[in-house]
Amino acid sequence: MAIIIVAGTTAELIKLAPLMRALREEGEGYRLWNTSQHVDGFRATLEALDLPQPDEHFIEPSKQTPLVSSAQVPGWMLAILWHALRHSRRLRRQLRSGPGQPLVVVHGDTFTTVLGALIGRLLRTRVAHVEAGMRSGNLWHPLPEELNRRLVARLAHLHFAPSEREVAHLRSERLVRGEVVDTGANTVVDALRLVMETGAPPERLPEVFGLVTLHRFEMLRNAAVFTKTLEVLEEASRTVPLVMPAGNTERRRIEELGLTRLFGERFQLIDKQPYVAFAALLGRASFVVTDSGGLQQECAVIGKPCAVQRETTEAQQGLGENVVLTGLDMQVLRDFLAHWEDYRRPSRLDQQHPTRVILDRLRREGHLANAFDPS
Repeated sequence: MAIIIVAGTTAELIKLAPLMRALREEGEGYRLWNTSQHVDGFRATLEALDLPQPDEHFIEPSKQTPLVSSAQVPGWMLAILWHALRHSRRLRRQLRSGPGQPLVVVHGDTFTTVLGALIGRLLRTRVAHVEAGMRSGNLWHPLPEELNRRLVARLAHLHFAPSEREVAHLRSERLVRGEVVDTGANTVVDALRLVMETGAPPERLPEVFGLVTLHRFEMLRNAAVFTKTLEVLEEASRTVPLVMPAGNTERRRIEELGLTRLFGERFQLIDKQPYVAFAALLGRASFVVTDSGGLQQECAVIGKPCAVQRETTEAQQGLGENVVLTGLDMQVLRDFLAHWEDYRRPSRLDQQHPTRVILDRLRREGHLANAFDPS
């Protein structure tokens, strides 16, 4: 299996799922290496996407624990790198066991992205970065994502950028080496196409409702902003109902800050949803309020009104059209909540196929058994 996919979060699985599915359908092999950055939902996400479980766990399943605070990150990263060093010969054999040229594939801007690229370098193998070149323009916002993106850009050999804007970012950075490929869109387009029609959202949803997701470390550790955001949303829920899926980390923070009082029948706090169910929930929602750049991109593709509750965003998709960047200005958020219907746009879901572009390029580069034939 010459293609190694390194993932550790459910978001990475979702956006790499179309590539993994395409590799399987074409008879090409790949191995999935799991860093366990996310524990809750990782196995369920693979099952929902009809994908095999990981071939390699860099942390033993019995020792995997959710990362719920930034203090846990250094120890977890050291454990991942130690596993790679201890088992480097065996991992290198996996890389060189397939008919194509070895390749490590990473995605996005998580700590796993950086670790996967470092592991690829450690194993003396080419690294491909999917969703490359995204930049906010501020090294410290969002943190750590912007720093992660810039680090991986210096480690990767093959950069799959979702638009001409990201291509330009990479080509303007002197320390970036290797090939830059414009995929025309984010692979989340292909992921959404896979699941939006098949999932079932939670029962007892209002006919019209807004979907809320607030989960990033940057948001949760800023008590003042997180509190005020939820208060503004609770005010808006008196006019239109809101539904907020939340995992253990978000629920714990809500309780710590004494904010459970804000939730009820009009502002529902529900369990975090597996991706297939979440995609169906997104499809049913009338609008979205989020701190997720990934969800921003999904909304941009399907034309869903979306407010991004962040100071800056590396994703430019949808801005000035169906997406509003609030800059953490509560009045901007209130204005969006009052006029969300004005931001509806047509869906472009069937117009873009980035995974095809990636697959064709991997074939051209000799990473697949069925190599590209120029004739």
